[in-house]
Amino acid sequence: MRQLIVNADDFGLTPGVNRAIVETHAAGIVTSATLMAKGGAFHDAVERARAAPTLSVGSHVVLVDGAPVSEPDAVDTLLAIRSAEPDKFHSRLPAVAARAVFGGFDPDQLVEEITAQIRTIQSAGLQVTHLDTHKHTHVFPEILGALLRAARICGVPALRNPFVPVAAARATQFAGKPGLWKRYGEVRMLRSFASQFRVKARRAGLATPDGVVGVVETGLFNPSLLRRALANLPEGTWELVCHPGYDDADLRAAHTRLLESRDQERRLLTSEELRTFLDEQKIRLISYREFAGSRT
Repeated sequence: MRQLIVNADDFGLTPGVNRAIVETHAAGIVTSATLMAKGGAFHDAVERARAAPTLSVGSHVVLVDGAPVSEPDAVDTLLAIRSAEPDKFHSRLPAVAARAVFGGFDPDQLVEEITAQIRTIQSAGLQVTHLDTHKHTHVFPEILGALLRAARICGVPALRNPFVPVAAARATQFAGKPGLWKRYGEVRMLRSFASQFRVKARRAGLATPDGVVGVVETGLFNPSLLRRALANLPEGTWELVCHPGYDDADLRAAHTRLLESRDQERRLLTSEELRTFLDEQKIRLISYREFAGSRT
């Protein structure tokens, strides 16, 4: 049996992103979303989530390209203190990757900040059903360890497996697409951490899917690439990562590279053709709430 969790990231970024996520849940295939605790439209997202009780809501933990929920002095090793914005995280993933790999973060500060972000969502009255990270920073073992500790502290039962299955990301799919080819290479390289991830998540008692699809294609989604990735999925439970939204003035003012692509994903995720394709492939849609509950 093949099961698919469809998770919309960046809930809370802008009102238009929030509206698109709820619409793609109500009229499309989105089953879950992850909320940014310090997103500019956080409170709007909370209200929309309360009005959509079947939408499973998790925490989209931000440790790059954003600001902490904690007081900056309490999490100073996580911040870009030598930059023009010393109270914020590093703006680029390579800087975070270098610090994660070479031990530049205080592990307790990581746990403190991740816990604070989860607690912010829980304090708003929402059940946090799962965790993931902005730009998939928990591929790195140091950040993964802190995420697992914070999950136990806050009682969160499930976690995104950020690794792409080889069968769903074959090199030939991205021939002639330079942007995708570069990201494909990065994703393949990071798979060296995949075996550690499974062992650590299992030991921590967290439910985690078998992997993700849609990471390589982020920002360049099209029906053909998506159908190919989904058709190649092995048996198991997988997660489709998506970023629906409205390309409006609020989004243009937000710090995101994903603009027109969010509109394209919104339309794709509500298309009858995609739902028909999933039916033909015998891929069952489930939410993170359902997935975590089935593993307890």
